[in-house]
Amino acid sequence: MRTNDPVRLNWAETLLREAGLNPIVLDVHASVMDGSVVAIPRRLMVADEEEATARAILKDGLETP
Repeated sequence: MRTNDPVRLNWAETLLREAGLNPIVLDVHASVMDGSVVAIPRRLMVADEEEATARAILKDGLETP
């Protein structure tokens, strides 16, 4: 997942951690260094073997009503 929305990113990371997955957020420092002008989105990553589960969790958990 790539996003410049820190709230959405935090929510997604929380959903995955609560499901027992081990996500990591990449590009945090690069994003901050660019002055947060949204030129560098942050990336939420999981292990290859967790991808299908993570996609399903995020699809259900990030849907807007």
